[in-house]
Amino acid sequence: MNESTRLWTLTTVSISSVLREGGGERTQIRGGKGEKGVRPRRRELSPPSPLERLAFAALDPERLQPGEPGGARTWLAPGRGRSPAGGGARGGGGAGAMGWGSRCCCPGRLDLLCVLALLGGCLLPVCRTRVYTNHWAVKIAGGFPEANRIASKYGFINMGQIGALKDYYHFYHSRTIKRSVLSSRGTHSFISMEPKVEWIQQQVVKRRTKRDYDFSRAQPTYFNDPKWPSMWYMHCSDNTHPCQSDMNIEGAWKRGYTGKNIVVTILDDGIERTHPDLMQNYDALASCDVNGNDLDPMPRYDASNENKHGTRCAGEVAAAANNSHCTVGIAFNAKIGGVRMLDGDVTDMVEAKSVSFNPQHVHIYSASWGPDDDGKTVDGPAPLTRQAFENGVRMGRRGLGSVFVWASGNGGRSKDHCSCDGYTNSIYTISISSTAESGKKPWYLEECSSTLATTYSSGESYDKKIITTDLRQRCTDNHTGTSASAPMAAGIIALALEANPFLTWRDVQHVIVRTSRAGHLNANDWKTNAAGFKVSHLYGFGLMDAEAMVMEAEKWTTVPQQHVCVERQFAPTAPCAPSTKLRGVPITPTHHVNYLEHVVVRITNHSPEEGRPGHLPDLASGTRSQLLANRLFDHSMEGFKNWEFMTIHCWGERATGDWILEVYDTPSQLRNFKTPGRNSLFYNLSLRRRSRPEGILGLTSNSSPPLMAE
Repeated sequence: MNESTRLWTLTTVSISSVLREGGGERTQIRGGKGEKGVRPRRRELSPPSPLERLAFAALDPERLQPGEPGGARTWLAPGRGRSPAGGGARGGGGAGAMGWGSRCCCPGRLDLLCVLALLGGCLLPVCRTRVYTNHWAVKIAGGFPEANRIASKYGFINMGQIGALKDYYHFYHSRTIKRSVLSSRGTHSFISMEPKVEWIQQQVVKRRTKRDYDFSRAQPTYFNDPKWPSMWYMHCSDNTHPCQSDMNIEGAWKRGYTGKNIVVTILDDGIERTHPDLMQNYDALASCDVNGNDLDPMPRYDASNENKHGTRCAGEVAAAANNSHCTVGIAFNAKIGGVRMLDGDVTDMVEAKSVSFNPQHVHIYSASWGPDDDGKTVDGPAPLTRQAFENGVRMGRRGLGSVFVWASGNGGRSKDHCSCDGYTNSIYTISISSTAESGKKPWYLEECSSTLATTYSSGESYDKKIITTDLRQRCTDNHTGTSASAPMAAGIIALALEANPFLTWRDVQHVIVRTSRAGHLNANDWKTNAAGFKVSHLYGFGLMDAEAMVMEAEKWTTVPQQHVCVERQFAPTAPCAPSTKLRGVPITPTHHVNYLEHVVVRITNHSPEEGRPGHLPDLASGTRSQLLANRLFDHSMEGFKNWEFMTIHCWGERATGDWILEVYDTPSQLRNFKTPGRNSLFYNLSLRRRSRPEGILGLTSNSSPPLMAE
């Protein structure tokens, strides 16, 4: 490999601080009928065949032009500079993302062409063409009347404001092809010349997959629900063998917390609001149908019951208790809603509408889906969704911030890494992992330095799975994957919010960090950071504990205002060695960041032969954060473009010290030495901190005491 081409750039190290005095944090979750459309797939893991690997290896497509990395085509009004672009759904296109890297295996200028490799007499598709819709997102100054005027002038229909995003409108053009591999051109495109139009983007379909997986004790007497005795993850009921560890949900109930007055909405394929276990707690104000553009989140029924996912997640959170029907939700007195948004074309606008739906009413948004867990996709929120997240934590829940809970992903079999999922990798979301009843690592689990905590789910095919509500007013004992874990976390957070409704979105995260525990969870990378917290790439800070959370919430003091320190450091112009250290990112007391919450590293790789990086450790205080491990099926030469890696492993530590980014090259096991380009190298990326003595030992401050584990 030509050493002169190997150049990494560390563009930003962003450290968001926690100046804590009792501390906790808060989180939000959110989760769509209409015709079937281009549907997102469920997360069924299957590695590429040998022929497909050869097809990928034979290609070296030109890189996308700046501003068009797999995203929707964007027009700007004259004189208004560049519009945010980037991001986009893996394989299906997607609206561009501000600050999010992306890639596509197709040449950037060829909207129509899908490259085919002729191998062994068969044509194998090696990339997916972007699918453009007849819906646009438009930013217009002047309010709703002005938006209506402009829409009418150019033949559009104004469908209304996009969620809670001010001045952003959803335009629909009935005379444009509903789905096309070509972006739309015509007289209506002159709308971008309107002085009041600040930004316009034709929406493209994004691939979003549900994070479940299909496989073809003396109980309390106060619940008469038939499935209650079998709900092993809620209580220890079998005295014939030692109970490993439950999440102390009964303990929270005994303290009087059942989720009353807390509103949770499931962002998914709809919920069956007429289900006997859901109808009592159903909240119409927390529900809508983004796919069908109405207020009814009922799923679309078919013979395969493929739209069962949202109903299953909803039952875990808030299935009514003591109605003799089926099951019991963790927060069985909470209000439950659903946003139907996965049963159709998923675009940036669809996601933004969903995560910003009624943010002053909904407390928690739960999402059990994301980009493909195929070990090669890199994708995150596009501009509208990213802004909706930021608005949610800043203004949602009357300024306390919306809580977003996200399933970490099911790409373990494909050696995927959730740091390449911009939803779970965001500081605004609570990323939830899974463990089997035995505490062993499930086969589908991904490792990630952004995972905050863990709840139970399925393990091997013979292990117990999750019991919950199902379509057609039935029950199931076969809910699986991280899809089942995120709603559990949402239910536990609902109990904590009932105990203290004034927890902010950051408070919720702090409470989770303080109360989660390693227990019997089996991982070989458990470590204790300098603040005293045990943390793992598999399980975050450990298994969530509902009783401990409500007790901590009762006495919680809101954390001080978040401070952000941003340091910019560029790699030297000389080539990077196989093991490279980028020094000179000192964090001093003058930065006003005393104790850490999230550490974010934004990476840009300029070399098309560089591939992707691998991990980020903080070795100075004994804490190592692996940002990215080798992904077996990721042979892209696109590198990373302003991609943000995030770690929570330094939580509560002092920020002072020198932060060092380390880059390692590791040869690919599948490397084809005769074929240049896509099968080149894998990379490990590390961040370590050489703290000053007070940074490790002196974890006290006159102004802000450290967040210590108990």
